[in-house]
Amino acid sequence: MMTKSHFPFDINCDLGEGLPNDGILMPFIDSANIACGGHTGDEKSIDTAIHLAKKNSIKVGAHPSYPDRENFGRKYMAMDLKLLRTVLLKQIQFFEKICHQNDVSMNHIKPHGALYNFAAKDDLTAFTLIHLVEEYFPEAYLYCPAESLMAGMAIEAGIKIKREVFADRSYNEDLSLVDRSKPKALLTDPQEVIEHVGWMVYEKKIKTISGNFIPMEAETICVHGDNPSAIEILKGIRAHFVQ
Repeated sequence: MMTKSHFPFDINCDLGEGLPNDGILMPFIDSANIACGGHTGDEKSIDTAIHLAKKNSIKVGAHPSYPDRENFGRKYMAMDLKLLRTVLLKQIQFFEKICHQNDVSMNHIKPHGALYNFAAKDDLTAFTLIHLVEEYFPEAYLYCPAESLMAGMAIEAGIKIKREVFADRSYNEDLSLVDRSKPKALLTDPQEVIEHVGWMVYEKKIKTISGNFIPMEAETICVHGDNPSAIEILKGIRAHFVQ
């Protein structure tokens, strides 16, 4: 059994999204991606999430998205890149301001939903995010999909990154995430998630929805806070791989 010191991933979770379980999940994660006004979130929710994270000694990061509350940031938006840059900068600076008010440092930036998925494969969107971090937030990590175009571009640009995999999402053959509208896109059975994570931990491979195995390198792993089995999944990961 692996000890915590040998577990290869920082465990992160998307929080501050209006659900009542943030405080329950915090003790089982290492870093929190906190919604900062794009898909959801406001000053009160951000402040509350940061306060909880500080109480639990959890690193905090901005979780910016397309400005699309109606679809929770999970649908692609065709936006002028200058406008997208302005929108994202406003969200992240708003988050960072509240961090400072709580005497907490912003550890990372992780794009949310459709923005994250599109930046993984679109060079102009990836460049927009990378340049934004490089210019305004050089001390923050950028969380990028493992083996993605964005991760490769970020490494070439010399900014700090953590490559990310998902404990509770299924993968296509190109290592994109299975669309949430399709069956088995979100994994909710804790035992199935443990098996999924086991391949990542012990073999450094991702098992795709088709049953194939793709090599990967990553530093952080995500469990979604809105997964109905989130707490059971996090407890399972800790029990099997960390403690």
